[in-house]
Amino acid sequence: MPNVLVVGSINMDLIVRCERLPTEGETAHGDDLVTAAGGKGANQAVASSRLGAQTHMVGRLGEDEFGTRLRAGLEENNVNTQAVLTDPDASTGVALILLEASGQNRIVIMSGANARVGTQDVATAKEQLPEVDVVLLQLEIPISTVAQVAAAAREAQVRSVLDAGAATREAIDAGLPALMDVISPNETEAQALTGVEVTGLASAAEAARRLREMGARDVVVKLGSEGAYWSGEAGEDHVPAFAIDPVDTTAAGDAFTACLAIDIASGEEMLAALRRANGAGALACLKLGAQPSMPTRGELESFLAGHT
Repeated sequence: MPNVLVVGSINMDLIVRCERLPTEGETAHGDDLVTAAGGKGANQAVASSRLGAQTHMVGRLGEDEFGTRLRAGLEENNVNTQAVLTDPDASTGVALILLEASGQNRIVIMSGANARVGTQDVATAKEQLPEVDVVLLQLEIPISTVAQVAAAAREAQVRSVLDAGAATREAIDAGLPALMDVISPNETEAQALTGVEVTGLASAAEAARRLREMGARDVVVKLGSEGAYWSGEAGEDHVPAFAIDPVDTTAAGDAFTACLAIDIASGEEMLAALRRANGAGALACLKLGAQPSMPTRGELESFLAGHT
């Protein structure tokens, strides 16, 4: 299995379950409050480790109770946290998640220490590149930091994969697509990056085409229950999703991207890697919470064997 470096966010997720989301100006009642480890970077690090890869994390936590709990959780999942700094001048990042009975969610992020991932952390990431097979990045830390790490990975000839959450045009202005081997947005993120409203395969193909024109080598648009659309140097195709009854879709995309990155770094063909990634994403939808729902390698293999 490959050696994976994840540079990104670490959050404590505060999840409120409700029958439906409130409309503008409306007050709705929640059923309960659950705290769970999250942050796109940390989610992908946990997913990578559970799927069998040696995984190192670069990021920041606050000097508070959430930070202590999150570091312990990463270490319990065999993620190397030596490069995760405790920042005394910032609080740990928090994500407020409203979760509907249908399994769909809405998320608001308070970045905290994640917003301070910068020059020192880039230097740490560069030191680790000689031992790394793939770098996983997201957009919940400063865009300039993401760009610097991606440029260093390109120079070191290490493959890079960008999960494009939470996407803004700033990522395009920074030239991120041209620095990435793989960029993987969902429908909303693809629209934020390209201006194309993604509502199906035709619009996903158009968004992918625009991202490739910006320099991305491979683009994978995550389409939720419709699976994933891929466009790259070796071709293009649509890989359907697995039929499931979702409990919580939070972090399904993180499981997907981590699995995809591992398989690409292992030399797997893209279509086979996408099928496995769809399986990892499906499994993540069957449990509540972000990191608690990340599947193990054994769980994924069992799931795929039962869905031939």
